[in-house]
Amino acid sequence: MFRAVLAAMALATLGAVGCGNTVQSVPAGRSSLEAVMVSPFPVYWAGSQLSSMSIREVTRDPGGAITIDYGDCLEGGQGACVSPLRIVTSPNNSFTPGGAGPLREVEVRGVKAREMSGGRTLIIPTGNVVLDIYADNPGLVRSAAAAAVPLGEASAFGEDLPAPLPDTGYANVPVKGQIPPLAPVTPRRAHPSGRRARR
Repeated sequence: MFRAVLAAMALATLGAVGCGNTVQSVPAGRSSLEAVMVSPFPVYWAGSQLSSMSIREVTRDPGGAITIDYGDCLEGGQGACVSPLRIVTSPNNSFTPGGAGPLREVEVRGVKAREMSGGRTLIIPTGNVVLDIYADNPGLVRSAAAAAVPLGEASAFGEDLPAPLPDTGYANVPVKGQIPPLAPVTPRRAHPSGRRARR
């Protein structure tokens, strides 16, 4: 009887977990933002909330770009989430993403940008970074572009963005995983007479 009760409780728990919406997510903690605030380049965001969406995840890719996702997943779940709004700051300003589809040159807050995917993608070279905004609708892209400011900087909403700088050479800097670890240096032992021991 006791085993039957335990089995029923386990099945009920699994059923409750299975009925949960795997597409919903918990907002990212403050520590994930603090970790990227110390980047050697400005990291753009649209505030802690935009259009009632909270930050869901903050990630850094191996090449150094930092992605801030807002809102619950439209598709997928953990590890394969398509969020309603994604803001990517890339330190490699030698490359401006494009695509095979049609693009339109537009002006955004005083700088030239590329609009693609029917207005759902906006690529903005600004300062020493490239700011990419992806959203599920053009209105959300425009809202994010108007609100985007560097983390930790006192910038005014809608203020002009810095003009793009020449190539900073970031693409030629090896990423952390490409730098071999330094071999440990073992100090030479002194000879009892005060002279260095010969090898």
